[in-house]
Amino acid sequence: MSSNAGDVMELDQERQRLARQYAAVRRRLFFVELGLGIAGIFLLLAAGWSEALRDRAEGISTDPGAVVGLYAVALGAIYTIISLPLDFYSGYILPHRYGLSTQSLRGWVLDVLKGVGLSGVLGLGALELLYWLLRTFPVWWWVLMAVAMWLFAVVMAQLAPVVLMPIFYRFRPLNNPELVQRLMALAGRTGAKVRGVYVMDLSSRTVAANAMLVGLGPTRRIILGDTLLHNYTPDEIETILAHELAHHVHGDLPRGLIFEAVVMLAGMWVASLVLSFGVKLFGFRGIADVAALPLFALAMMVFGLIVMPAGNFLTRQMERAADRYALAVTGKAQAFRSAMIKLAGQNLAEADPPAWVRFLFHSHPPISERIRMTEEYGAAGPGTAA
Repeated sequence: MSSNAGDVMELDQERQRLARQYAAVRRRLFFVELGLGIAGIFLLLAAGWSEALRDRAEGISTDPGAVVGLYAVALGAIYTIISLPLDFYSGYILPHRYGLSTQSLRGWVLDVLKGVGLSGVLGLGALELLYWLLRTFPVWWWVLMAVAMWLFAVVMAQLAPVVLMPIFYRFRPLNNPELVQRLMALAGRTGAKVRGVYVMDLSSRTVAANAMLVGLGPTRRIILGDTLLHNYTPDEIETILAHELAHHVHGDLPRGLIFEAVVMLAGMWVASLVLSFGVKLFGFRGIADVAALPLFALAMMVFGLIVMPAGNFLTRQMERAADRYALAVTGKAQAFRSAMIKLAGQNLAEADPPAWVRFLFHSHPPISERIRMTEEYGAAGPGTAA
């Protein structure tokens, strides 16, 4: 970062050049992974590989639940092995090349193994439930599955800080009484009840900075990345946390869960239509035939791509409102501006991406827009929290 004669921090143009390169590479990787995924699904369906895999599973067991489990484990193992080179490049090589990752190869491998194990357990449970519903409630399975997935999302929102996140990161209470008191007082002014302020060891994996308010009810807590504590002033940290607290004040989590419920229900309905049509087209035994799982995956993948811009639009509106609230409740426009500029450089975030990129991929307003907002706020003077 650099400063002008008035000692006002500005975006580091060299870091922005790297950020544009990094963002472009990641977008290409997204489309490559998407294309490979779709091609793999069509191969499973058109070449009869999915039916062959089901037949192998049925050769081991005739129990429907066991067949689903065997099929899922085999297909999951094949997918993990095939995607590993691309995952290694995108998750390890690329962040190191751009100076974002501090993680050792051993640490990356351990995280991959943890992720595979966790997603394997949760994914297998979801598939067993899906196919039990398909067998038991062939007409209304899609409604019941959507409800189950939504309830699971609600439970995970509460349990993630105490169950899932500690699998990957170490947490400790923040040992800075003055900052703790300051942040807890800020939370109190917004009406958010939090259990405390914790530090997450982000520096063991990345140089990027982050802060969050996570959990529901008794598990809600403030979490600061240690990379944030090392590089940001108390005023900057306060404005960042005020932004996170705004989501609580505005009820963004309940609103997000409602949107998610609608999306899940619509997605499952679309999947039910695709399955009903696809089983006839490909000659599967019925919608509960596990060999038709690639059809379900394709339907959910395409539907997810279609609704992704709508979800991003909604969250961008929430983030803009949270920015305005953070400025109003703290009155520290300059601190918020400098925090945004630091985050752009430290996290290698593209400050002014193309419009189509914002529309498709961005869940937050671009950094350039957020900086302009702080300047407009500073020129207009403090307003009211909204």
